Amino acid sequence: MKLTTFIIDDDLVSQFATRYCIQQSQGNFDIVTCSSGEEGIQACFSSIEKHDRLPDIVFLDLVMDDMNGWDFLQNLKNLFVEHELPSVYVLSAFTNAKDRAIAKKNGLISGYVDKPLSRSYLEKILKEEEKKRA
Repeated sequence: MKLTTFIIDDDLVSQFATRYCIQQSQGNFDIVTCSSGEEGIQACFSSIEKHDRLPDIVFLDLVMDDMNGWDFLQNLKNLFVEHELPSVYVLSAFTNAKDRAIAKKNGLISGYVDKPLSRSYLEKILKEEEKKRA
């Protein structure tokens, strides 16, 4: 089964590294990259229009200009109440204990990943997604 995956990160190097890791995995993915939270929300609307569903997985940076990751999550929750929400994995370049604690309490976040995304963590995510869809 093909999984639609969004990478929402304003750092182009991080976008590339995350995309590369996903492409090198054994999974079957349709990957969309967005450089801001606003672009991510627009891509969600586009996904609803084209496929009548949101992406399966979102890799989300929290620290972005304008609409940051936290604002993206709030908008995702408020704008798409009638749709199944994606599994969201926070990508972080910093080991911020406060952000980790907040992320663990946020029901929209499935996990917290240190950049760069590793192949082993991606395989763990794929197993979780497989369980959800079984």
